[in-house]
Amino acid sequence: MAAKKDIQVLIGGKVYTLSGYESEEYLQKIALYINNKMEEMDQIPNYRRLSMDMQKTLLELNMADDYHKAKKQVEILEADIEEKDKTEYDLKHELIGAQIHLEEAEKEIERLKNEINDLQKQIVKLETRAYQKQ
Repeated sequence: MAAKKDIQVLIGGKVYTLSGYESEEYLQKIALYINNKMEEMDQIPNYRRLSMDMQKTLLELNMADDYHKAKKQVEILEADIEEKDKTEYDLKHELIGAQIHLEEAEKEIERLKNEINDLQKQIVKLETRAYQKQ
């Protein structure tokens, strides 16, 4: 297991030390997401006039909304992948069935070619006999 790391990040103009097993890059990404979300909220008219508790709550609500939308998107994509996997499975089985049918048809063609060849030989023999009797 990777060692636990302490990483300093800047969130909302303040330095925080985060501890975890994730990479520094990942933790910096999380801090960047929070900073971007805070900037986004600051663009809302009258947001800065709200109490700090209300600002914090709105920020948390927006982040939770982002999370649940992303989670729903993942569920949709997973269902899509599952459906495509099922379709692929069905197509592979259809392909196998078609290949078996093709092999059987090729064997039947070969059998019929041999039968035609045998019948042509019989025709030649019969024609030869008929010619010899004349």
